[in-house]
Amino acid sequence: MTDLLYTEIENDLRASVREVLEDKAPWTAVLAGTEKDEPYDAGLWKAVAGQLGCAGLPVPEDLGGAGAGWRETAVVMEELGRAVAPVPFLTSSVMATAALLAAGERELLARLAAGERTAVLAVPFGTAPGADPAADPDAPTVSGGALTGEVASVADGLAADVLLVPAGGGLYAVDAADARRTAVTSLDMTRRLADVAFGGAPARLVAQGPDAVRAALVTGAALLASEQLGIAERCLDDTVAYVKTRYQFGRQIGSYQALKHRLADLWTAVTQARAAARYAASCATAGDADLPVAAAVAQAHCSAVAVKAAEECVQMHGGIGFTWEHPAHLYLKRAKADSIALGSPDRHRAALAVLAGLPPA
Repeated sequence: MTDLLYTEIENDLRASVREVLEDKAPWTAVLAGTEKDEPYDAGLWKAVAGQLGCAGLPVPEDLGGAGAGWRETAVVMEELGRAVAPVPFLTSSVMATAALLAAGERELLARLAAGERTAVLAVPFGTAPGADPAADPDAPTVSGGALTGEVASVADGLAADVLLVPAGGGLYAVDAADARRTAVTSLDMTRRLADVAFGGAPARLVAQGPDAVRAALVTGAALLASEQLGIAERCLDDTVAYVKTRYQFGRQIGSYQALKHRLADLWTAVTQARAAARYAASCATAGDADLPVAAAVAQAHCSAVAVKAAEECVQMHGGIGFTWEHPAHLYLKRAKADSIALGSPDRHRAALAVLAGLPPA
C-alpha cells in the first residue's frame, strides 16, 4: 500500500519553501502584483526555481535536476497554492517538464531544471488529460519546420521563453519571441492567460506522437490537486484563526454551533482531499498505471473542496472578506480558475467512469 504520509525530507522542503514565500510573496505583494503588467514575479521565480532548486525536483540528476520526484514537487505545489504565488511552476516545472521527460529531451530540460528558462505547453488551459490537441482540426500546422496557427487561453503564455506546441502529430518547441502573444482577461490574475499565434515560426520537433503531451496533461492534473489542497488548507487555517478572535454579541463567532459544524465538515473534506492529492502525486512518482484514475479522482474531489473552502473563507470573514484589501478573493479566484483547468470536475468524473469500466448512464 502506498505510504501517503509526508517524509522528513518533504517536511524540510515545505519549511524552506514556506519561509521564502512568507518573505518574498506575502499576500499584500501578491495583490499588488495583480495590478501590474508583469506576467509573473521574476524575483520570486528566481528564488523558488533557482536558489531553492525546485524547478529541477522531478528531473534526474544526470539531466541536471535534483533527482527527487513528483511527490516532492507536489509539496512545493501545496505551498505555492497556499500563497497563490504568481510563478509559472505548474506550467513550466510540472507540465512542460513532464512532456520533455517523456520525450527524452535533454538540453531544454536541463535549462528548465536550472531555472534558466521557462517553457509552457501551448494548449488551452481547460484541456483535460487523455486529449490529443495535435489532432484537433483547429490545431496549428507545421510545414517545412515552420509553424502556423493559433492557440487560445494558454496559461502563463506571456511568461514562457519556449512554447511547446502540439501540431502535425507531434510536439514542437518554438521560441516564444517568434510568436505573437496577446494577454486576455483572466479571472485569476496570479496565473494569466494569453492567446498565442504563430505565423510561420521556426519549430523544432521534440517528440513524435501524442505520448509526451498526454504525460504533461495527466501529470499536470495530478499535481494541480496539490495546489488546490494548499488553497483549501490556507483558507481553512485563516478562517479558523479568524472565528477564534472575532466577537459578535459578546462571544467568539467560532463558538456558534452552526459555524463549528461548517468548519468541521470543511476539515473533513480537506483531509480527504489530502489523501487524494497525495495518492495522485505518488502514482506520478512511481509511474504507476493507476495514474489516470488517481488524477481523475483527485481532480474530481479537490477542485470542489478548494472552491468550497474559499467560499467559506469569504463568508465567515463577514464584510472584510468581500473587500479588495483582504486576500480571500485571491484564494477564491485561484480556486475557481483551477476548477476548470485541465478539465472540469464533471469531465474528470466522466473520465473516471470510463477508466473504471462503468457503463454509460
